[in-house]
Amino acid sequence: MFPHPSLRPDPDALLAQVQAQERRAARGRLRIYFGASAGVGKTYAMLAAARKLQAEGQPVLVGVVETHGRSETAAMLAGLEVLPLKAVSYRGRQLAEFDLDGALERRPALILMDELAHSNAPGARHPKRWQDVEELLDAGIDVYSTVNVQHLESLNDVVGGITGIRVGETVPDTVFDQADEVVLVDLPADELLARLKGGKVYQAPQAERAARHFFRKGNLIALRELALRRTADRIEGDVRAYRIEQSIADIWKTGAALLACVGPGDHADHTVRSAARLASQLGTGWHAVYVETPALQRLSEPQRVAMLRSLKLAEELGATTAVVAGQDVAQAALEYARAHNLSKLMLGRAGPGWPWRTSLIRRLAAAAPDLDLIEIGAPSEALAALKQRSGAGVVGGAAASPQNDSGEPDTLLRQRLLAYGAAVLASVAMALVATPLLAYLDLANIAMLFLLVVLLVAARFGRGPSVLATCVSVACFDFFFVPPRFTLAISDFQYLVTFGVMLAVGLITGHLTAGLRFQAQVAFNRERRARALYEFSRELSGALQAEQIFDTTRLFIQRAFQARATLLVPDAEGRLQLPAPAQDASAAAATAAPAQAGAVSHLGGLDMGIAQWSFDRAEVAGLGTDTLPASAVFYLPLVAPMRTRGVLAIEPEKSRWILIPEQRQQLDTFGALAAIALERVHYIEVAQNALVSMESERLRNSLLAALSHDLRTPLTSLVGLSEGLEHSEPPLALAQQEMARSLHEEALRMSTLVANLLDMARIQSGEVSFNLQWQPLEEVVGSALRASASQLRQHVLRTVLPADLPLLRFDAVLIERVLCNLLENAAKYTPAGAQIELSAEVHGTWLQLTVADDGPGLPAGREEAIFEKFTRGERESAKPGVGLGLAICRAIVEAHGGRITAAPSPLGGAAFVLTLPLGSPPAMPEPEELTGQDDE
Repeated sequence: MFPHPSLRPDPDALLAQVQAQERRAARGRLRIYFGASAGVGKTYAMLAAARKLQAEGQPVLVGVVETHGRSETAAMLAGLEVLPLKAVSYRGRQLAEFDLDGALERRPALILMDELAHSNAPGARHPKRWQDVEELLDAGIDVYSTVNVQHLESLNDVVGGITGIRVGETVPDTVFDQADEVVLVDLPADELLARLKGGKVYQAPQAERAARHFFRKGNLIALRELALRRTADRIEGDVRAYRIEQSIADIWKTGAALLACVGPGDHADHTVRSAARLASQLGTGWHAVYVETPALQRLSEPQRVAMLRSLKLAEELGATTAVVAGQDVAQAALEYARAHNLSKLMLGRAGPGWPWRTSLIRRLAAAAPDLDLIEIGAPSEALAALKQRSGAGVVGGAAASPQNDSGEPDTLLRQRLLAYGAAVLASVAMALVATPLLAYLDLANIAMLFLLVVLLVAARFGRGPSVLATCVSVACFDFFFVPPRFTLAISDFQYLVTFGVMLAVGLITGHLTAGLRFQAQVAFNRERRARALYEFSRELSGALQAEQIFDTTRLFIQRAFQARATLLVPDAEGRLQLPAPAQDASAAAATAAPAQAGAVSHLGGLDMGIAQWSFDRAEVAGLGTDTLPASAVFYLPLVAPMRTRGVLAIEPEKSRWILIPEQRQQLDTFGALAAIALERVHYIEVAQNALVSMESERLRNSLLAALSHDLRTPLTSLVGLSEGLEHSEPPLALAQQEMARSLHEEALRMSTLVANLLDMARIQSGEVSFNLQWQPLEEVVGSALRASASQLRQHVLRTVLPADLPLLRFDAVLIERVLCNLLENAAKYTPAGAQIELSAEVHGTWLQLTVADDGPGLPAGREEAIFEKFTRGERESAKPGVGLGLAICRAIVEAHGGRITAAPSPLGGAAFVLTLPLGSPPAMPEPEELTGQDDE
């Protein structure tokens, strides 16, 4: 037996738990040493735990440990086996990174992986170290790691706002939350500052910078609070999971979480505000719950709207809200409190009731002695009067429209009167039917027939009509069947007992039947919501086009919520547009029957301004919200993991359902599923386009390489023959020499084009090997100027090269090719006599080389497009070229770790700026050393 029905394990949940345990058994365990900042001792604590395990006989392997020059941390590494790091080549440099394959081959029982948020060098299997850790865990290897609070993804912006420094390396919160153990390594701010001053955190120059920026006392105190709170949140989740797993009914007062019970009374808002104030004073979270019993289902429409408005107020004040169905308010509230481990329950003070009925707070105290009960006093008479004058017909801050509420109370009253009338008629009809059977049936059997009527009425119409049917049935039984007949007089005292028992049995039977009817209705509603979510997700999983998602979403919203819906999606500029099917449908409806156009879509009530506001800010707006609540349409942004994908506009038939927490939660789930489906379809299209682009690129490169190789040999021969023809003996005539010279120049131009094609194909295929050497830039500039002399002979060339330019590490042949392409490009697109300037200067750790001219300049808006392959500065031009020169320049420069950009020139034309890293050149020998070597 379980201590409480609310904690009875669900069979599906138990099965999922067993499967999860099986997966965890085959997976390694992750322990994270968590701290507020660098220097608190995370790595030291990790190494200390590892040394203890090694002393107990467990093998330990150090994968990566960063000591940052701390001698005490380095001393802890002594005696531990260290996995050699793997050299990774990146931009001509050798970087030492973690050897994942080596660790998987060794398969140690435990491996130490410091700095979980570290970014691996490009070319590694995973871009992040935490992804390496995930692969190690999947291989069954236990991992110890470290992380600071500023590296958690959810707190990254918070820490950036506190410290003014935004950390680029982050770890998803799911990795932190799914860790098997989290060990908090804490240190007061003053002690950490003393460690920093003593050189135990960073070396002296770095420590001074840290003390001026990140390591300020206020920053450290705030980070420490964030770390403690994040650890407490994780532990709270562990406590809840353990209590559910062990079916623990008692409430553990590990926190001060509140539960506010909201009822249909006039003081619900006062209770909600009081709970919000107390939760704020205690610095804890709180919940607000409304228990809907069969009796409360018969509330009038204004009362239900007022109750839902109170729940909406609680949600706005930061509460987690819920509507719970149950037979008894006390029992349902206690089940909710136990399930969420809420130790304090608040409720408004009840007015005077029937003397034989126990008050709600007394029933709660008797059922849960360990629960703290707080009773809120009634508000002042002035507030109560103000509340009554404000009226109850408000939904989300706006007056409810007459169309929504008119006639509904009359309809409910009419249905209730019909139910009571049916109860009376059923009892009288049974009396008429049983009268001829009096000669054949005993009075006890006839009494059973009346009890059957009570049971049927209770099952069909509920508790109230069943009570009336019981009373009428007893009266009919007395009047028609008990002697003396056709009178209410009683001749035998035993019939009084019969009537009493019959009345009691009828009331009890009706009560139980009505309760079962209520529970069945609740179960049906839950099953309907679950089925709608399942069917919706199933339909979306098979959608391959955005139009299918639009149609499926509208159909299911209309079916599940009795509301009309429209899906708005952004265009390329981020402006919301109606999807094509909706526009077509609306146009068709308007053409066929203008008066019925609103039957297809509710565009008449749609405000694109509100929808755009909701999309831009990723916040709900419209009906039932704080933003333009007078609108008849509810706007729900479709927020996907990467970005907001659109807005779902919904116009419900009844405005109050948008306030019901369960309905909003289900609607939010529908929106999340639609957003994820739209994002999935988007990335399917992106992947397809990328695949087509890759295949096209591969085919183009293959064709380029093939054509280049096939044309290179005959072109080389043609260049040589034309040059020989120009200098042949005996000399040719002047006209023939001019023809030979033109032939030679055109052959050279064609040879250059073919070389560009071949180089582009080789660069794209990765076949180019770089001969990186430390050398002066002046030599390469001179070689490029000599090679481009023929193209520059009609232009004015000016070079500005400082005498103290440092050495650079580059491939001289390739950089010369870049400069030749830039100079030839400037000569090609500027008129004769134009000025071309080649200059260089040092900016920090970069050298900037600029080729500028005073020609017509760059096409507006095409500063980046001209670096694409087969893109020319002028779309239709008689100038020779295929548009590969700048693309080759960018590929070569980026391969050197630099960048190249185009911008307007100070001379009035175009400027191409080439930036290369300076690096650290080797030390040059002194002149005396060189002289001594020469003498020897």
